[in-house]
Amino acid sequence: MNRIDRRFQALRRSGRKALIPYITAGDPHPERTVPMLHALVAAGADILELGVPFSDPMADGPVIQKACERALAQGMTLRRVLELVHEFRQTDSETPLVLMGYLNPIESFGYEAFVTAAAAAGVDGVLTVDLPPEEADELAAPLNAAGIAPIFLLAPTSSTARIRHTALLARGYLYYVSLKGVTGSAALNVAEVAAKLAEIRALTDLPLGVGFGINSPAAAAAVAAVADAVVVGSTLVSKMAERADAPDDMYRDVGEIIRAMRLAMDA
Repeated sequence: MNRIDRRFQALRRSGRKALIPYITAGDPHPERTVPMLHALVAAGADILELGVPFSDPMADGPVIQKACERALAQGMTLRRVLELVHEFRQTDSETPLVLMGYLNPIESFGYEAFVTAAAAAGVDGVLTVDLPPEEADELAAPLNAAGIAPIFLLAPTSSTARIRHTALLARGYLYYVSLKGVTGSAALNVAEVAAKLAEIRALTDLPLGVGFGINSPAAAAAVAAVADAVVVGSTLVSKMAERADAPDDMYRDVGEIIRAMRLAMDA
């Protein structure tokens, strides 16, 4: 069983919801990524999303766009991201880790070669933002064969037919984009999220994670009340940029954000 599935089963047994932080691999420096992943786990993260830097991250707002630019300027590639995952796995064999990014680097790597390398590194899921489910079979099939979950996005505008089709292809969890916008937006309407999640739950048994616009413990707690997982990214990446020159402070301050969200979600 995939680590993601095991983690959601354990959380259900304990009556808790998953907290899923996102950071961009290689930002603010490649040497900081693995220690930050460990700091997130220590602070209460259940699943990790590691962003693969890309030059045109069209779903991401300015905070994550700039993080991608900084990481790319330091030579980050998809192959190097997988090396960081392998390094993380040397001391953490349990925490599920999902790669989140765009299709171009995977196509350049080659689907089969990427899946082989991702499995060897210890990747548990792959979320490819700009890969529509209608065109996903070429990547989803080898991912499934390797025991890696293909994870897909759903949006407020997703139709019933689209939700049903996406849920059939997805594994691990579905990532619901909470608003019509990019990452980092502050406009979050929990009532609207809850209504859409109810519609999605009628069509799938997969866990439902919610991201975009979650930037405080109160927001995390509100979303946790209606979702199976809370995804937080921009507020962490922003804090990492602020503390880029003081790594110990960076690990501490980002950890405190996650710890506060974890406490609010569990309260």
